[in-house]
Amino acid sequence: MSKKAERAPTATGGSLCFHDVSIELAGRRLIDLDTCIGPGEVLTVMGPSGCGKSSLLAYVAGFLDPVFKVAGSVTLDGSDITGLPAEARRVGLLFQDALLFPHMSVGGNLAFALPHDPAMNAATRKTRIGEALEEAGLSGMADRDPATLSGGQQSRVALMRVLLAQPSALLLDEPFSKLDSELRQQIRDFVFAEAKSRQLPVLLVTHDPADAAAASGRVIELTG
Repeated sequence: MSKKAERAPTATGGSLCFHDVSIELAGRRLIDLDTCIGPGEVLTVMGPSGCGKSSLLAYVAGFLDPVFKVAGSVTLDGSDITGLPAEARRVGLLFQDALLFPHMSVGGNLAFALPHDPAMNAATRKTRIGEALEEAGLSGMADRDPATLSGGQQSRVALMRVLLAQPSALLLDEPFSKLDSELRQQIRDFVFAEAKSRQLPVLLVTHDPADAAAASGRVIELTG
C-alpha cells in the first residue's frame, strides 16, 4: 500500500488537488493520496508495474474501470471534477506512445485538438498549427505523414496536440520510456518546460528515477 503523502502548502487557483483519494482493487489499497499540485509544479508517482500508478491517472482523467473501488475527490482550479465525464475534465494525457492518427497529416493531428470555436476561422486555425510546430522545432512539417517523423518528433507533436486542446492540468503516463537515451533527456526538458511556461500542474507516473530527477519536484513512491 502507498504511504499517504504529506499535504502540500495550501494551493492557489490553477492547482490539481486530491482530497483523501483512495483506490482499491479486490480489497487491496493501491492509492492513498491527499495533496495538491500547484501551477507549474510536477508531482512524480513512482513504483513497480501493478502498483496503481496508471489507475491513478485513469481516475483523474475519468476512465477508471468500475472494478476499482474509489473514495475521495479531485478538484482542478477549485472545481470538483470527480463526477464529470472525461471530455469535460480539462486534463491532457500523454502516453508512452505518441498515438498520432495515421490517416491524418501532422497538421491534421494538431487541428483535431483545437477547440471547436465558431470564431476561429480556417486562417486562424492554420496560424495556430504553424505556431505550435514552430514552438516544437518542427516548422514546415504540417503536411508530413506522422510515420515519416522520428520518435522524438512524434513525441513533440503528441505534446503539442495535447496542449492545443488547452488543458488545465497535464497527466504523463511514462511518456519517455520508449525513447532512446539520447532523446529521453531532450524530450523530458521540452515537456517540463512547456508545462511550466503554461503554469500547468503536472502528474507524472514512472518507474524511472531519472524521470523524477528531471521533473525536479516532489516524489511519492508506491510499494505495490
